[in-house]
Amino acid sequence: METGTAILLSMLIPFLAVISNIILRDKPNLRDGTTLAAAVATFLVVLKILANEGNGTSETLVLFQVMPGLDLAFNVEPLGLMFAILASGLWILTHLYGIGYMRENNEEHHARFFACFAFAIASVMGIAFSANMFTLFLFYEALTISTYPLVAHKGTPEAIKGARTYMGILMGTSIGLQLVAIVWTFSLTGTLDFTKGGILEGHIAGPMVAVLLGLYAFGIGKAALMPFHRWLPAAMVAPTPVSALLHAVAVVKAGVFTMLKVGIYIFGIDFLSETGASEWLMWLAAFSIVAASVVALTKDNLKARLAYSTISQLSYITLGMALASSMGALGGGMHIATHALGKITLFMCAGSIYVATHKTEVSQMSGLGRKMPITFIAFLIGALSIIGLPPFAGSWSKWLLIVGAADTTQWVMIGVLMVSSLLNIAYLLPVVAKGFFLGDRSDTSQMQEAGPLVWAPPAVTAAGCVILFFYAGALLEFLAPIVAN
Repeated sequence: METGTAILLSMLIPFLAVISNIILRDKPNLRDGTTLAAAVATFLVVLKILANEGNGTSETLVLFQVMPGLDLAFNVEPLGLMFAILASGLWILTHLYGIGYMRENNEEHHARFFACFAFAIASVMGIAFSANMFTLFLFYEALTISTYPLVAHKGTPEAIKGARTYMGILMGTSIGLQLVAIVWTFSLTGTLDFTKGGILEGHIAGPMVAVLLGLYAFGIGKAALMPFHRWLPAAMVAPTPVSALLHAVAVVKAGVFTMLKVGIYIFGIDFLSETGASEWLMWLAAFSIVAASVVALTKDNLKARLAYSTISQLSYITLGMALASSMGALGGGMHIATHALGKITLFMCAGSIYVATHKTEVSQMSGLGRKMPITFIAFLIGALSIIGLPPFAGSWSKWLLIVGAADTTQWVMIGVLMVSSLLNIAYLLPVVAKGFFLGDRSDTSQMQEAGPLVWAPPAVTAAGCVILFFYAGALLEFLAPIVAN
């Protein structure tokens, strides 16, 4: 199979899953089985792309030209391929988890839910393989639209309000800021193609470089950079499989992936370093890292605590780009993968606890670890990876970011990363401590693990946090070409 055909199939197969969910809406087993087959097929197609291209950059596939210099086009490069592998592989687990969660929790409108989920994955594949900023923007907007019904799924006033906040901030930032930045870039350069070393050098100088970067940074609302972060906690009213999708598979990863693409392929790391245009962004990312962690400490609701944790962790990736160093960019790229595995584990564990006990607050977790040991051990592993302790994957991406900060003599940023890890300990480990070490509550005597479709996926992703620790070198080598001269 040629790479161009495989790229198109990676988007077409999830879209066919959208249609199958609609057609088979009254046949749940066949519907869910067909969607699972589509998820596996998408992953296999992406692996075929990996076999074809490795960590090289493929020729560009142009579907059609809107105007000279503006194409709907796709290609493969290491950062995008890593994102596609991550999203398509985790789709399999989140779909299995979603089946268990939706059925055990007696949720309604399954067909609509899984159809929108599949549409979101199709959008992510488009984002991952976009060859230029124009194509990426189209799929970026499609991802926002496809996930809105997922956030509003429960149909309650709280869910509708959360979905409106979600849609309002994401569409407002992308159209009001990101689109302006894209038009400005095109007017300066005559192209929006992702190009190694960037396309802006020689076309813009002085303070305007920082202004243009600001339009991109705040316009990429899915990166949840403060103060445009409120959509993410608001979206926590959605079912937990959606939270896993938002935080690990699709939405926020699309945001920070776009941030890295803009920094590496539109501005260029060397250009940002020479102009110092990203220094303000580095400090804002540092503020977001610490501030969101402090807010997480105050949240008793487990999903809200994890949501603010995500805001903090996403800013690690923005910081990696803003350091304007090769090691910082590589650390940011690796953190996309390590955070995805760690955070999807935590959210799926939160959902497992809810399905089994209907408890949502950290203060209610006392004694649950002894009743649900698989779920709480998986949570512990995911938490330790997020904290950045070996032998868990998150330790390597944090290490690379620290090295990137040292390379650029940003000693304060090293301190920020260290303080962040301490705050991670403070808001994540009490969940496990309460579960295993505090006394049983009288109402926990009949509680046990949720069904295997609910506890098994986080167990698998927790194992992934360990496995990736030992293969981090291979991932670093895979990503290396994105910053090679």
